[in-house]
This record gives sequence, C-alpha cells and structure tokens, in this order.
Amino acid sequence: MSHKKTFFVTGASGFVGAALVKRLASAEDCQVLALVRRDGVELPPAATRVRVGEDYLGAENLPLEGVDVLVHCAARVHVMSDASSDPLLEYRKVNVEGTLRLAEQAARAGVKRFIFISSIKVNGEGTRKGEPYKADDLPAPTTPYGISKMEAEQALRLLAQRTGMEVVIIRPTLVYGPGVKANFHSMMVWLNRGIPLPLGAINSQRSLVALDNLVDLIVTCLHHPAAANQTFLVSDGEDISTTELLTRIGVALDKPARLVPVPAVLLRWCARMIGRKGMGQRLCGSLQVDIQKTRDLLGWTPSTTLAVALRQTAERFQGKLK
Repeated sequence: MSHKKTFFVTGASGFVGAALVKRLASAEDCQVLALVRRDGVELPPAATRVRVGEDYLGAENLPLEGVDVLVHCAARVHVMSDASSDPLLEYRKVNVEGTLRLAEQAARAGVKRFIFISSIKVNGEGTRKGEPYKADDLPAPTTPYGISKMEAEQALRLLAQRTGMEVVIIRPTLVYGPGVKANFHSMMVWLNRGIPLPLGAINSQRSLVALDNLVDLIVTCLHHPAAANQTFLVSDGEDISTTELLTRIGVALDKPARLVPVPAVLLRWCARMIGRKGMGQRLCGSLQVDIQKTRDLLGWTPSTTLAVALRQTAERFQGKLK
C-alpha cells in the first residue's frame, strides 16, 4: 500500500491556490489541508479547511505535523496603484517576513519540501524581443513587489541550507484561465462590448501561462527529486503579441476584436505622459521566458495549449454573463 501524502496549501481561496487544491483533492492518495482567511470559501469535500485570521502568515501552531509538502501560494499581490506611503515595506511584511515565519514553522514541523510561488518580476519587467529570461539569470527586479519576492527567495534558500528542508521556487509569467480576474478579465470585457482599442500594431512578444499548466508544474514539483532547491520559470511555451492575443480572445468570444493600429512608440509616449509608464511596458513591451531548464530537469511539458486555454477562459467568461 502506498503512503498517503499530505499537502498544505496557503492561499487556497486564490486563483492558483483554489485550482491546486481542487486538483490535489481529486487524487485518492492525497490528503489536502487548505489555508483560508475567511468563512464561506468553497472547498472540495475531500479538502480539510484550516481557518486563520487576516494575519494568516503570523499565525502560530499551524497543523503542519505530518505534512510532506507545503505549497505557498498566498502573497500580497502586485497592484497597479498602491496607496501605501511605503509600498516596499508593506510587501516585505507579507511576502518576506510572513513567508519566512511560515517556512520556519514548516521546517520545525518536519515538512520535507516547501514550494514557493514567486513571480517573473524577480527577473525584471521586460526583455528584448528574442532574448528571454532564464531561470538562473541574475535577478533584476525594479518594483516593490518584485523586490519583495526576490528577498523572500533569498531568505528561503538560506533557510534550506540551515535546516535541510527542500525549497522549490516557481516564477510564473502572467497566469490566465477560466475565472481569471484583473487585467485579463478587463480585456475580455472590452472585447465583448466591442470597444475599439488602439492596440492593432503591437508586435512585441510575451510569455503567458495557463492556469492548468502552472498547476501541473506545481504537482510535478511536489514529488520530483530533481526539483529540490531549484528555481523554475513556467509558461505555455508559446509567445504571443498583445495584438495577436486580443485577436485570438475575440475569436474565442465570437466578438471580432476592433483594433486600431496605433504605433507602439506613440502608446508608450502617451502612457508616460499620464504617469502610467508601467502600463505602456506591459502593453507594448516584450517579456519572454525560456522554460528549457524546466523541461530538461523535470521532463515536464505544458499540458495544454494557448489555443485551448483561451477557449476555456472565454467560455467561462461568457457563462458568467448568462
């Protein structure tokens, strides 16, 4: 009889965490503990709810005894307009100090492996077209969020050396899929309403990752011996321009994209003039990642394609409108 593995997932009500809990809870040989901060969070019947307060990363005495792997999805996430007077301090409280407190508890409890869901923003905000980031590049974050994730990674590596608990770091690109929120959801709203967008002449390339692909990689890292103490980048393995992405989402929605071919240089200039330089970079700039290390070391390949994932995302969006 095989040993039943126990997994502890933080951020279990979030986009990635919820999908991971659902996937793990469907396996008969898994026991899943799902950390949530509020009542009313729907979890699979097979998952065990671990309820904590708002200061969840400061919680002591979490039920970590007997846990094989802890997957840390919870974080203070990147936001477009942070109202804090010191954003880096706020990010550090949760993403660095909170993560380290959690990891220390895990190590004391004998957790064998700690998987940290980091961010591609540790590498930076953008690449030259055709010069993707690689997993072992020197970090170069420029935002408070990216800096906090880098510092958390550094602290976890030192903890691994000191305690022997294995640490796995995964840096996703933009994650999308059924139920996605934020900017990706906004794009679908604009396209569904037939709003003309000045994004018909963007030829930069960006790497995205479908939710199913990210979850599949996390599951691979739960048990793969070669994942120990490694850093992985993850994407769909297919890069796409903003113009092509909008066009393909429009096709999936059966709402042809109304794209006006405004030159990228003009869009960047306009973004700078209104104090939204970062938005100009995200819309017009390239951000590509090389997942060859992930493929080679783990024997992993994306489980779904960009085309399939976009269709599923569009179908869920349309289903919510009915």
